[in-house]
Amino acid sequence: MPLTDSDCLAPKITPAGHLLAAPDVDAPPLPDDVALGASFRRGTGHGLLYLGSATIGRALPPAWAWWRDFGARYVTSLCTTSEGEEVTVSQPDTGDFERLIEDAPPMTGTEYLTSDVLAALWGEIDIALRDELASTGESLQAFLKSRHPAWNLVGRVHFNLAENRKDPEAPFAFLATYAARISAHGKTQHQPLSRALEEFSGARNKAKLLSLLMPVQRAAERCDWLRAMLDSREIYHPLRWMPADAYRLLCDLPALESAGIMVRLPATWATGRPARPAVKASVGARPPSLLGKDALLDFRMEVSLDGDALSPSEIRRLLKGADGLQWIRGRWIEVDTKKLGHVLQRFESLEKAAQSGLPLNDALRLLAGVSDDEAVGSDERDWAQVVAGDWLAETLGHLRQPEGLVQVDPGPDLRAQLRPYQQAGVRWLYLLCRLGLGACLADDMGLGKTMQVLSLLLILKREQADSSPSLLVAPASLLANWAAEAERFAPGLRVLVAHPSVTPAEELRALSDAQLTQTDLVITSFGSLLRQPGLETIQWRIAIVDEAQAIKNPGARQTKQVKKLRAQSRIALTGTPVENRLSDLWSIFDFTHPGLLGSAKEFAELSRRLAKSEHFGPLRTLVRPYILRRLKTDRRVIADLPEKTELKAWCHLSPVQAALYERAVKDLAAALEGADGIERKGIVLSYLMRFKQICNHPSQWLGDAAWSPEASGKFGRLRELVDVMAAKQEKVLVFTQFRETTEPLAAFLGSLFGREGLILHGGTAVGKRRELVRQFQEDESTPFFVLSLKAGGSGLNLTAASHVIHFDRWWNPAVENQATDRAFRIGQRKNVLVHKFVCQGTVEDRIDQLIESKQQLVNDMLEGGAELQLTEMGDQELLDLVRLNIHSAQEN
Repeated sequence: MPLTDSDCLAPKITPAGHLLAAPDVDAPPLPDDVALGASFRRGTGHGLLYLGSATIGRALPPAWAWWRDFGARYVTSLCTTSEGEEVTVSQPDTGDFERLIEDAPPMTGTEYLTSDVLAALWGEIDIALRDELASTGESLQAFLKSRHPAWNLVGRVHFNLAENRKDPEAPFAFLATYAARISAHGKTQHQPLSRALEEFSGARNKAKLLSLLMPVQRAAERCDWLRAMLDSREIYHPLRWMPADAYRLLCDLPALESAGIMVRLPATWATGRPARPAVKASVGARPPSLLGKDALLDFRMEVSLDGDALSPSEIRRLLKGADGLQWIRGRWIEVDTKKLGHVLQRFESLEKAAQSGLPLNDALRLLAGVSDDEAVGSDERDWAQVVAGDWLAETLGHLRQPEGLVQVDPGPDLRAQLRPYQQAGVRWLYLLCRLGLGACLADDMGLGKTMQVLSLLLILKREQADSSPSLLVAPASLLANWAAEAERFAPGLRVLVAHPSVTPAEELRALSDAQLTQTDLVITSFGSLLRQPGLETIQWRIAIVDEAQAIKNPGARQTKQVKKLRAQSRIALTGTPVENRLSDLWSIFDFTHPGLLGSAKEFAELSRRLAKSEHFGPLRTLVRPYILRRLKTDRRVIADLPEKTELKAWCHLSPVQAALYERAVKDLAAALEGADGIERKGIVLSYLMRFKQICNHPSQWLGDAAWSPEASGKFGRLRELVDVMAAKQEKVLVFTQFRETTEPLAAFLGSLFGREGLILHGGTAVGKRRELVRQFQEDESTPFFVLSLKAGGSGLNLTAASHVIHFDRWWNPAVENQATDRAFRIGQRKNVLVHKFVCQGTVEDRIDQLIESKQQLVNDMLEGGAELQLTEMGDQELLDLVRLNIHSAQEN
């Protein structure tokens, strides 16, 4: 659907690094006169050029304002192009792009924003500019003038301010000049503005003179002192200025530059402005006596000038002096006595209150520039400097770059080999736990968050065998995964699954401290945590929440219960980019780092201020040490060829499914009585098909066409997985052996992704298949492809997919692998995750166990069709295979 300017549009960076203006009903509305949709319909470069050149001064949502700044940087670089000169634009270096990314506001796909992406977009703007210049036939100057008066480039007027130390009565000199021409060496040649009156004298050159002076006229509309200079014609002469005159120009720099005037300041002002005295505070020079969020850090402050401390007498003299420029230590400095005094008073109060130590959260907020006071926050950015002391700086450096941490290794207790990025993740988690702090491990799905946590638990157990157990809270569908991974890779961990599917309810109610002392890890679900309030009274070594997006709603019962847990450290695991959603970020950090982001109300106010200032760097600085996020697309993470990683996606049965399944088991037992030969084989095959259909969805067996997502555990599990994929803008192939399931699956997936996908089954015309494959491969907006296993299991190249889901099992590994290889094949450049859906406590579960435990036997027995082989089982053996374990099958 084409974009319209009436749509609510939000920027979105795709995994391929493309910038889109995507319709989003939750996006803040754009001003009526901002034609963003029309510009982006022409192409991303045209959209960014429009943003950067035509929306100056317009109130835009933070994300679009950030992209406007990016576009404006390109347009600003055009200002070096003189009249008639060929348009050449130099691209910023990687460091400039990376600094820009650091301050990016939340938006969809922020994790894909890299300096390479910005460099490519810079090139797209350049192509768009040349295209628009060619289509309009205008000069560059005329084109930019038509976009906004701020880009008036005609004349290149410069205001030059210089120090004149030989004249103590008027220590500054002012001269207005203009760029007359370009020398043969490419240098701009300046002339006093008075020469323009001579050069452009006469009626023929009157238009040129008016164009030259237009920026000065525009600036004079906002600057009274400049208007007076124009009226008196002093603008055309060299002037002796007092410090107050020079400071007046400094204060109006934005107005002058936005009008198109270039301002040159004294070369001795190294930063482009006179130096300012700063109230410098240092926190955390020494290790605190107590670690954790209750740690108290040392706090020391001084007033300094370029790093040199000022004496008390110098400080008093500055505060008693006049606002503006003051002479101290042989140079001019800029002073705002009110702001400097305000910040000094606040820091002195902090120093007094922190005599026994500054709370860690307060120190980190101060260091990041995140203040509870809007006015103070603005003052501090200009007149205060907060730095981390030696201990805190070293600690934060390690957290931001865990690759350099001292090696910690679970050793042979872990029955697996950690990848380098996983080793860094374990070191990072270990450091935070040793400090008594929380962590948000936000690695992409499939990068081994489970393995990193198990490694951490093994290391902690080896260091302190008698320590408190740790608690893991996860969705009920993932408990079996955690238990199986722990048994397989960390058999030395003593694991207790506190869930009715594994441990009887009466045993859970009787759980004692003595039992817990013999346990390293307790695993439970969000639902069970609500039913076992005693778990909140236990002091856990670590409290871990898997799929932490489950606690993004702070008002939900399960979120409140999770946050009651007592633990030395708290870890949140999530595969979704929490930094892209501020509300999610707050709720998760309210669990991992209570108080760091303030209350919900305080955080909402902070977010409002950051959005208003279009400056999200402080928040990113505050949370960055505690979020570790690695992407499958990062070649530093996966440096070798992409992997095919197979994962079990355990599913529960809904109450309706469980009732239908139990009834089918009873019906099968009755049907088998007295049956033999071909009749018996037919009965067994029909019931195996019925069990599969019931496990998929009740409507598939009942034929009622309802297909309600809530009626199927597999649909619920599909929702959990797709929520992450949609947030990551990743593509998925979904295989089913049933043609009648393809359309209901596609309808459900379309509601989750918010966009339609594709379907291919045996009834799809052969001529259409190539077009479907092309669309899936080339169209970034096509998120999923539902395929029937027989129709899509071979001959198709679908390497655009990062995920493969086997919604129902063929019970033949060779057939499933052939389907998986539609994505995992030559040309694939992504890590492919394969999710195999299995309903716990059902025939799917037991056949999966058979496949896992007796692989060779399976190859011999199941090749050619599992159902045919299963018909040879005895009655009791068959009924044992299909019976329902209600405790495992249903979510509690």
